Amino acid sequence: MITPKFSRFFLATLLFVTGGLIDDAYSQETKSRSQGSHEFCSAHSNYGGDKVGHRELREFTVPASGTLRVDGERNGGISVKGGNVGEIQVRACVNAWGTTEQNARANAENIKISTSGTIVAENRSDDSNWGVSYQITVPRNTDLELTAKNGGISIAGVDGNLEFTTVNGGISLSDVSGNVRGRTANGGINISLTGSSWRGNGLDVSTTNGGVKLNLPVNYAANIEAGTVNGGYKSDIPALNITTEDEKGEWNGRHRSKQINTSINGGGAPIRVKTTNGGVKIETTDGDKKY
Repeated sequence: MITPKFSRFFLATLLFVTGGLIDDAYSQETKSRSQGSHEFCSAHSNYGGDKVGHRELREFTVPASGTLRVDGERNGGISVKGGNVGEIQVRACVNAWGTTEQNARANAENIKISTSGTIVAENRSDDSNWGVSYQITVPRNTDLELTAKNGGISIAGVDGNLEFTTVNGGISLSDVSGNVRGRTANGGINISLTGSSWRGNGLDVSTTNGGVKLNLPVNYAANIEAGTVNGGYKSDIPALNITTEDEKGEWNGRHRSKQINTSINGGGAPIRVKTTNGGVKIETTDGDKKY
């Protein structure tokens, strides 16, 4: 005889299994979901006003083959770190808001993350109150194509062809190499170089509105190109001389553009960092400077 207790257990199990199959049929998502107190994806999600937030962490892996493409869609940053891994490990922080907690949870359930060609989140409803941020670990030698709209981009410990753009968000690069190109419209740039020279074709990163900070070892060999149209310039490396030119501008008829193009320690690959509205600061990471 089937008891009521067994019936309830069977029904709960059936719903759990079929729910998982439906989710997997839509996208190659997810190993786990939780709302625990993760530093990357804490349970607190504050939209402000009369909105109630819901946040959950989803984790999954994808094969490490070809170029990794990530589209941050409307809201969310992208952080990529190279490591000793054989596959790409993805942690996605899903944020959703609604008029009630139940509404926010339902909105989050409508967000599915596709891994077919490009990692991108899709909302099966018309609700726009959502966003997804990514924390990704890749093999050290990986090509990247990253796109965000409202969120920063961070890359550390990756070698390859690295291309990235964001509209509203900063850029952070550390211990990267290869052919690196990226820009942001509204956000600062922070770059830390390692080793004695660049490995690869070079680096070219720019912002329209935001400051630029470049840190490099004292013995680093490169051709440094840096500049700002509206902003200050500072460096603790005397070899990086400033050429100041007057240019026509929209405000008060004139502004001063500060540009440098200098080889240090015998020269090397081009390192280009530029901003239109913001300061430029270039510093050595070593205390004992030889310049």
